[in-house]
Amino acid sequence: MIDRSEITGLILAGGRGSRMGGVDKGLQNFQGIPMAMHALLRLGPQVGQIMINANRNLAAYESMGVPVWTDATGDFAGPLAGFAAGLERCETEYMVTVPCDSPLFPLDMVERLAAALHEADADIAIVVTREGDALRTQPVFCLLKTSLLTSLLNFLHEGQGKIDIWTASHKRVEVLFEDAHAFAGANTPTELQQLQS
Repeated sequence: MIDRSEITGLILAGGRGSRMGGVDKGLQNFQGIPMAMHALLRLGPQVGQIMINANRNLAAYESMGVPVWTDATGDFAGPLAGFAAGLERCETEYMVTVPCDSPLFPLDMVERLAAALHEADADIAIVVTREGDALRTQPVFCLLKTSLLTSLLNFLHEGQGKIDIWTASHKRVEVLFEDAHAFAGANTPTELQQLQS
């Protein structure tokens, strides 16, 4: 089994927040606390180390007490650029990612992803939720081997950016979580209000 001490957590807070009117989503309050802090408090007990990927308001993120790393490109290149920033600085064998705008993800998420990754001898384990009759992958909730860094950098250097295409190029296992609401994100002010209620 993979011990949590072998896993570094990365909170992805490097986006533009365009659907949120350009505000920094991770710093928007949910139940009185910035959403990124919720992610930190939920993920912290599940991993050995933790860090944040952000591209602005760095002092605010640094005040949360963990290392903060920016994308190498600096042009809000999407979640895979955040993955790369984290993998470049990850000192453990595995890294798990969560977005800053989903404050309700399960407290056993990492344990379940790690068990599935180990059992399937896979490179990547990704959360899947059920929406009606369909299954939906949640690729920003993922556990991956840090040895994938070179592959990811090559993919990004080719001008690629689609997370599903890159993860599909590796041995990946999908882990079904029945409670889709636990992975709900606040991409818009309306979605944030819905989460609050």
